[in-house]
Amino acid sequence: MYIENNLTRTQLSNWLILMFILVSLMIIIGGLTRLTDSGLSITKWELFSGTFPPLSNEKWIKYFEEYKLIPEFKIQNYTMTMNEFKVIFWWEWGHRFLGRVIGLCFLLPLIFFTLKIGIKKLINFYIIFLLICFQGLIGWYMVSSGLINKVDVSHFRLSLHLVVAFLILSLILWNYLKLNIKQNHQVKLNSIIPYILLTLIFLQIIIGAFVSGMDAGLVYNSWPLMGNTYFPDDNKFINLFELSAFSDASLVQFLHRNLAYIILIFYVFTLLKVYKDRITKSYLAINIVGILLLIQIILGILTLISGAQIVLASMHQISSIFLVSSTIYFLYLNKKTNLFFVRES
Repeated sequence: MYIENNLTRTQLSNWLILMFILVSLMIIIGGLTRLTDSGLSITKWELFSGTFPPLSNEKWIKYFEEYKLIPEFKIQNYTMTMNEFKVIFWWEWGHRFLGRVIGLCFLLPLIFFTLKIGIKKLINFYIIFLLICFQGLIGWYMVSSGLINKVDVSHFRLSLHLVVAFLILSLILWNYLKLNIKQNHQVKLNSIIPYILLTLIFLQIIIGAFVSGMDAGLVYNSWPLMGNTYFPDDNKFINLFELSAFSDASLVQFLHRNLAYIILIFYVFTLLKVYKDRITKSYLAINIVGILLLIQIILGILTLISGAQIVLASMHQISSIFLVSSTIYFLYLNKKTNLFFVRES
């Protein structure tokens, strides 16, 4: 994206930086909400009425009584006190409140820039806003799956919620790069290679959400073997090729582990290709991707052997934000053309 007016470009850039920070924070808080089993503490959507937290004892009692009606309380948390309930409530309320903040922080500047440079030049930003709105619906769709007959949300819906969050984050970063980094005519890596790398990382995010949603990280807490064997001994290899594998905790953990190895191998191939073809403009980017990938794998292993200790698990998710962002940057540097090329006279 190219905008000749420097002030407008600076304003857009600052706005996108703010949104990137807010969405990153949203992913982190969302992860902690899941890790603390707080996601079902508010049993109604409350798009507007839930903006403010309970301000009276009667309100707290109302929320707690509603929580007592769902399976998570009846089966798992039946001894929970009001003070314990308040802890999980604040995590979920904070997550939802930040979602509202993100919506407003995107919509109001979007209106401002639309009046300034026109809607046709900002179509890609409207797409991001629609995704943000859609994300709110997905969030409730996810929560609703854990309110009846289950003590947890659907891991499929959880993965959809997380992937859309990373998609929003990636589009925000992509548009920031288009505003601030001009395309050059230097020799570039075949763009299909960074696309494959990014696709593999997104696929890993999906499987990682399965692991989180099913608490599959608690099944085998050893590495590099799963117990005493490479393949989990409570399963059969043929089961990997059935759809039910995505709902089997030990198989999901096996897939998550081995996809990490595949990503690492493909990264090494990409690294060698970049240096072999002497694509100097991509040296820094591909090295950063490699460092972050190693950090991500190490944190994943530590999270696993610790039994999904909450600090390590959260750091594992935080590092995924940096990994995706660096891969987006690497992809951008090797993109042949800009999809959105905006001029302002």
